[in-house]
Amino acid sequence: MTSDAGGRGGQEAAPSGATEFDADAPGRDPARTPRSLSSLAVISLVALFGIAGLMWLGIWQVERRAWKLDLISRVESRVHATPVPAPGPTDWPSITANNDEYRRVTVSGHFLHDRETLVMAVTDEGGGYWVMTPLKTATGFEVLVNRGFVPTEKKERETRLAGEIDGNVTVTGLLRMTEPKGAFLRGNDISADRWYSRDVDAIAIKRGLDNYAPYFIDADATPNPGGYPVGGLTVIKFPNNHLVYALTWFALALMLAAAFVRFLREEIRIRQTPQGAGGVAPD
Repeated sequence: MTSDAGGRGGQEAAPSGATEFDADAPGRDPARTPRSLSSLAVISLVALFGIAGLMWLGIWQVERRAWKLDLISRVESRVHATPVPAPGPTDWPSITANNDEYRRVTVSGHFLHDRETLVMAVTDEGGGYWVMTPLKTATGFEVLVNRGFVPTEKKERETRLAGEIDGNVTVTGLLRMTEPKGAFLRGNDISADRWYSRDVDAIAIKRGLDNYAPYFIDADATPNPGGYPVGGLTVIKFPNNHLVYALTWFALALMLAAAFVRFLREEIRIRQTPQGAGGVAPD
């Protein structure tokens, strides 16, 4: 009778004292080779530049928020201030949006109603038009006055003749800067007399004005005879989401920093193991 040297199932018995290594056995995952110094340097530089960039964006938004709050404060003070005379020709070169827009001004003269311009508008009153009428001032220059809003059914002058004030008038309102070229995706069609923005130069040239102010005035809510145009509809609103943006950038910087620290700790741990101490990956 012969013996089965290979044991049952045809498997050869392992020699006495031998230990079998199974790389897939639980808890026996092969250790990762430590990264080379050059790889660590590149990863560190990318992470540090990323963190610095995100922090810079957050700080920039904080600075923008401070600027916006200051702008809102200055505009609020202008809107509620005692009206001052509208700037004349000697002051025109120094007028800027930062220093003068929404300043409360007053001006006297007579309207040139036959040269009014209708600019398409959407307001709390609905859709319609701004009535832009030149005012010939007592000192000789012209200024466009946004007398207010009229609905579509009041577009024609004949439907609101009661509101066309004759003789000398005094207008109080807010100084506004020109709106050149047109609205978003809708350019002014000067030849067709179709207007989507209050472009002072284009309107003045179209209406034959030659000594006009580079700004226009939004008339206040003083009622006009007959009820139209409706003044005082200037919307003063400045979006201020800079704090949200700043917190977002700072949070992203913190997340990237945390990920980088975790990466470094893992790399140090690997280098301290017997397998990691044996060598690093080649460059």
